[in-house]
Amino acid sequence: MLKMKKLLALITFSLACQVQAGIVNIASSEDLFHALNNIKANTEILLAPGIYLGNFQVKTPVTINCQNQATLDGNHQKDTLRIIAENVVIKNCNILNWGDNLTDMNAGIFAEKTATNLKVDNNYFKGDTFGVWLDSTTGARIINNKVEGNLDIRSQDRGNGIHLFNVSDTLVENNEVWHTRDGIYIDTSNKNELIGNYLHNLRYGIHYMYSYSNLVKDNRTFNTRTAYALMQSKYLTVINNTSKNDTNYGILMNYISYSTIKGNKILNVHQQQGPGGEQYISGAEGKAIFMYNAPFNEVEGNLFKGGEIGIHLTAGSEGNNIYGNYFVQNKRQVKYVANREVEWSHDGRGNFWSDYQGWDRNNDGIGDEPFEPNDGIDKVLWKYPAANVLINSPAIQTLKWVQKEFPILKSQGIKDSYPLMKNDFSQSQSESNGVNLANN
Repeated sequence: MLKMKKLLALITFSLACQVQAGIVNIASSEDLFHALNNIKANTEILLAPGIYLGNFQVKTPVTINCQNQATLDGNHQKDTLRIIAENVVIKNCNILNWGDNLTDMNAGIFAEKTATNLKVDNNYFKGDTFGVWLDSTTGARIINNKVEGNLDIRSQDRGNGIHLFNVSDTLVENNEVWHTRDGIYIDTSNKNELIGNYLHNLRYGIHYMYSYSNLVKDNRTFNTRTAYALMQSKYLTVINNTSKNDTNYGILMNYISYSTIKGNKILNVHQQQGPGGEQYISGAEGKAIFMYNAPFNEVEGNLFKGGEIGIHLTAGSEGNNIYGNYFVQNKRQVKYVANREVEWSHDGRGNFWSDYQGWDRNNDGIGDEPFEPNDGIDKVLWKYPAANVLINSPAIQTLKWVQKEFPILKSQGIKDSYPLMKNDFSQSQSESNGVNLANN
């Protein structure tokens, strides 16, 4: 009896499908299940418009192409699509309603280690947990997708839009992610590229952990609680990205070393506030870039504008080259307590400071007097924040003047010996050169 049922199912599948030149037309969930279990490699499955309900496993190298954005619906269980085979392509589909179990890593598309060279192109995802999860695979291309989370779930209980674990040679390009936990989360993954993604209304836009030699280029964030959270990683190349209207941190560098931060535009980072207007996270004053225990990095040609703090360095963030940057209209340009003089210039080129009041008598584009963004009074105000109400008082201004006129009284700190006189960020940005790491 069981054999007869299988035979009837195969006959029904054969009659329902029109097979021509490696293309199979599918119009029902049952036919899709049968196709995925019996189809030959390198076949293209064309899904007719409609809803395909179930949790589908792809064990053969095929292309699933959804006509008029046919919908794959996981029925709120497990993964909507689980990719096991290599060289699979999923394109033009609506992928919805996978399970909500974070421990089981439920996802719209879950790619196993064997799913090498997966291509996910031009799909729309909406669900409670992870949109795309790549698990220890290589060569994936995640391109032109939209991933939307569920606002009815607390942020910490949602999954990430695109989650990469232990992957390499992977490209994530031109995707839009919103209302998930983090936009793109990348963990223990080397030689990957994140390019041109738009990430908004999230906790973190891009979140790095324990990853080496990755490229982060031309991405945009908006209204996140941290735009680019770079943690516990080395040899990152972070160039020409934009952060706008994000809270707490534009670029957070936590235990980051030997990395290049160049040509990025960080605008209007502000402090996140609680329901009553109180400070939401202690110490997160709205920093365009925060470097915590982040030594030996190159920070060049970035625009840090309109934040509460332009740059904050602490906890061993030494040996960095910081030059050619543009610090514009931040409430406080620099926060850095140093016990020795630290020079922020390179080969006779410093940074642009919108509050620099010096002159350029020889018209060489470099200020005649060095710029020192912090002094002893700043350090007192950092230690005793309540004293900030006196910042514009005659007494404080007099003390600042005394420090300037009698250098012996000044404390050690940041010195820019060659401050730039002109804000030409757009020209500097156009000269930034990208590095293709995935193909090196």
